[in-house]
Amino acid sequence: MEKSSFKNIHKFIKPYVIAEGDGFRLKDHDPADTHSLKSADKPEAKKWLEQSVALLSEMQDMLYAQSNWGLLLIFQAMDAAGKDGTIKHVMSGVNPQGVDVFSFKAPSNEEIAHDFLWRTNRCLPARGKIGIFNRSYYEEVLVVKVHPELLEKQKIPKEFREEHLWKRRYEDISAFEKYLTHNGIAIRKFFLHLSRKEQKRRFLERLDNPEKNWKFSAADVRERRHWEAYQAAYEKMIRHTAAEHAPWVVVPADNKWFTRLLVVATIVDALSAMNLEYPKVGERERAELQAARKELESE
Repeated sequence: MEKSSFKNIHKFIKPYVIAEGDGFRLKDHDPADTHSLKSADKPEAKKWLEQSVALLSEMQDMLYAQSNWGLLLIFQAMDAAGKDGTIKHVMSGVNPQGVDVFSFKAPSNEEIAHDFLWRTNRCLPARGKIGIFNRSYYEEVLVVKVHPELLEKQKIPKEFREEHLWKRRYEDISAFEKYLTHNGIAIRKFFLHLSRKEQKRRFLERLDNPEKNWKFSAADVRERRHWEAYQAAYEKMIRHTAAEHAPWVVVPADNKWFTRLLVVATIVDALSAMNLEYPKVGERERAELQAARKELESE
């Protein structure tokens, strides 16, 4: 499809992009927002999603061929916000060779023994590839902040475990992301903003449906007890790490169809900014191609 069909895509995603964190408040963003689209528009939105996925596939092919840029996509959210499903649907049309997905669970003993960026550094995308982090180094200013007892396992020297720890981590993350962009790795960070009410509904659905029981864990309910603490941690995370070169996208997550549409639109917009094109063949290479053609045709 023609890229011109998506000339307004930047305008579509703009209300959800946070490129400057000062004054950011999570309560100003509605988890049920659908950008004035209604339930009746869902069939049309599904069509847009399919078209966007097709365009993403084309652009990812050029990204792979050009191999100048890399793209890092980071997904953070409360449980049941739909990270897995969003990644599955949005990336359904791309070449698997050009995409790597990493899910970061509780750190292993080896990972804890290193600095907090170590385990994710090993998974950064190469030029020409898209890397997806399902959770990331941001867990270190989210779950670890909500559960500060986890710092004991990290064995960080006591003098570095004071109140300034979180400020330093925000600074380190921001500096790291600036370093990546200086090396041609573009970054887009998605916070799937789910309401407490919708999370409860999805948890109950998992309990009621035997085929979804495997998705539920008692730990999910325990973490839900810390809802307000997590909301505060997400707000501070976005406030301190949003930047023009590494913006956060606060994605309303109560309606999955809109979540997926906004995420794929953001990725297409990010790739569009790279001015991607297939590598041009020089005179020498063109002569070699002609010689190869002659040899094949003479067989």
